[in-house]
Amino acid sequence: MISDGTIVTLPRNRKKGIDVNEFIDNTVGKPGSNQRNQFESELKMEVFQELIKAARKKRNLSQEELGQLIGVKKSQISKLEKGYENTSIITISKVFNALKATVRISVEIDGQHLEL
Repeated sequence: MISDGTIVTLPRNRKKGIDVNEFIDNTVGKPGSNQRNQFESELKMEVFQELIKAARKKRNLSQEELGQLIGVKKSQISKLEKGYENTSIITISKVFNALKATVRISVEIDGQHLEL
């Protein structure tokens, strides 16, 4: 999905494949552009949302039960999983801690990975 809410799909009759990066460059923008940065940021949040939902289900917890573990209402867990609100790293950390999941954050500067 692109930030304006449109969904981009390839035509069904397309016979020659296209590189994913080329497709994203052509439809979203080149790396470093504002539109591309926003797209990649939204995509990363969608990954977090799916990971939270998958981990919750693996632990056989309802949204309400997970909410009770971290002190929020079911509706907030639902919004978190659906991406209806901005989420802080602290909230994400609380959720994964409640799910007994380990989270690792990777930081890269000038092609070098920083680790603690």
